[in-house]
Amino acid sequence: MLDTLCIERSGVPIYVQIRDQVLRAIGAGAIKPGERMPTMRQVAVALRIDLNTVRHAYDALARTGAITIQPARGTFVAEQPLATEPPAPPDRLDGLAYRTIASARANGIDPIDVAQRIILLEKRKDDRS
Repeated sequence: MLDTLCIERSGVPIYVQIRDQVLRAIGAGAIKPGERMPTMRQVAVALRIDLNTVRHAYDALARTGAITIQPARGTFVAEQPLATEPPAPPDRLDGLAYRTIASARANGIDPIDVAQRIILLEKRKDDRS
């Protein structure tokens, strides 16, 4: 995973770039559920950035539920919820939807295009399974 991370001088905060790149890798299936993530120190050294920046990115990923940080064991991609678990509450889904809409608009992208792309990517993933 370390070889896929890169920092751009785009004005986007570095921790956001790391968070988004990890989320894309998880969404694309490049990083599998249960897979061990590189340590924060490894990422900081590889990207030549401050350790606290990586900690900020990992904390943001943990808050979203994408990764789990297990003290003394490591950081892992979160396991996918079981199909028998109840669906996410509507307010949690709405929050994610509003953040996605805001992010799309901030990047000059029509949110409808993002929704259609999500559906397409999810169908492709299902076809590969």
